[in-house]
Amino acid sequence: MNFRYLPMTKQDKKEMLKTIGVESAEELFSDIPAKIRYKGELQLPLPADETSLLKEMQTLSSNNVNVKELPSFLGAGVYEHYTPAIVDHVIRRSEFYTAYTPYQPEISQGELQAIFEFQTMICELTGMDIANSSMYDGPTALAESALLAAGQSKMKRKKIVVSEAVHPESLHVLETYVSGPGLTVERVPVQKGKTDLSALEKAVDENTAGVIVQYPNFLGSLEDLKTIAEKTHDNNALFIVSSNPLSLGALTPPGEFGADIVVGDAQPFGIPIQMGGPHCGYFATTRKFMRKVPGRLVGQTQDEDGKRGFVLTLQAREQHIRRDKATSNICSNQALNALAAAVAMSALGKKGVRKMAMQNLQNAHYLKMSLKRAGITIIDDQPVFNEFVIKLPGAVREYNKKLFEKDIIGGFDLSEVYENREGQMLVCVTELRTKKEMDHLVKELEVLV
Repeated sequence: MNFRYLPMTKQDKKEMLKTIGVESAEELFSDIPAKIRYKGELQLPLPADETSLLKEMQTLSSNNVNVKELPSFLGAGVYEHYTPAIVDHVIRRSEFYTAYTPYQPEISQGELQAIFEFQTMICELTGMDIANSSMYDGPTALAESALLAAGQSKMKRKKIVVSEAVHPESLHVLETYVSGPGLTVERVPVQKGKTDLSALEKAVDENTAGVIVQYPNFLGSLEDLKTIAEKTHDNNALFIVSSNPLSLGALTPPGEFGADIVVGDAQPFGIPIQMGGPHCGYFATTRKFMRKVPGRLVGQTQDEDGKRGFVLTLQAREQHIRRDKATSNICSNQALNALAAAVAMSALGKKGVRKMAMQNLQNAHYLKMSLKRAGITIIDDQPVFNEFVIKLPGAVREYNKKLFEKDIIGGFDLSEVYENREGQMLVCVTELRTKKEMDHLVKELEVLV
């Protein structure tokens, strides 16, 4: 394979084999018993030159549907939002694009300050005291919150109560995480689009470490955080809220309702859909749990000359202290995506974030009212942020195929994650959807129904 885009030449290969004292690459596998070693040739296409390879990849890429070309009403945890042009410009700067953990503050002040600003803005949105320097994604942050809740009770409390209106994928991640330390997850059912409060009250007891709800929840509805917080704290458990950070530009922050931990995904701010990831989780909590926060914290300090500076602080991860004393084994953070979110929030500003959030509210209300007038049934019609559920007389997947033929990306088929929601579509509408696009969806669904 004598192609220049491949990093290893035939000469490189020859020299490496000579250095380690073998005649061929096959000899490296000689210790593997012959009876289990594959001896044939893999049926792969012949290697291509750079020009041919680029053409092939571009052909494959053109098969993907781009939300920039078709209006999308698909949300369910990953959203298409406006991204200020400056975001891409900043994160492509080499000093940020290739940066890893800023262990050496004397040469990493730019990145450390950017992460510090990210933490600060997350605190302002959530109404919490502190936030970490980001996590892998929202579901990971949610699972870590459950471990903190159990850990602060010194693992005496083993139960995590969680609403079934939390994102299904987050629930799966949570259940995987808690299986290690032997915690149990008790799910609370949904009633009329929101967490069943009577069932929640029965589930929360003296063995409950934490209660987890989502706001807005996976079905788009707004949970009664005040009541849930009271029921949770009456049993001395921690109240954990998973929240879309953009929604907090318009909604009352969970911190004002008494949340102990607020988590979520910063994807709505400056991070593309990019086929579901990578994205950027956030984790915010009260000062009381400062030393139990997973991941990293960037703190503000002064150097010997009295100048403002930034450093990693309160590091209680297993890399720095004894494993049995560590708060988490999280060893990285989504620094580049956290930077993108910080730049996006800074570019929008407080007024811009609120305006963007209000546009989501208004567009969702307009589309919901338009669908109702067209005879489409709204499931559990109540206040929402930018998602709501509609009922269709048939399989959602079939409606989505027909909508796609009309150049529309339809909503999420809830029957994929709930057995009892056949024919129900979760419709998402953000600030990017125009009146013309929403009217087009209504017209096509009206014809199909």
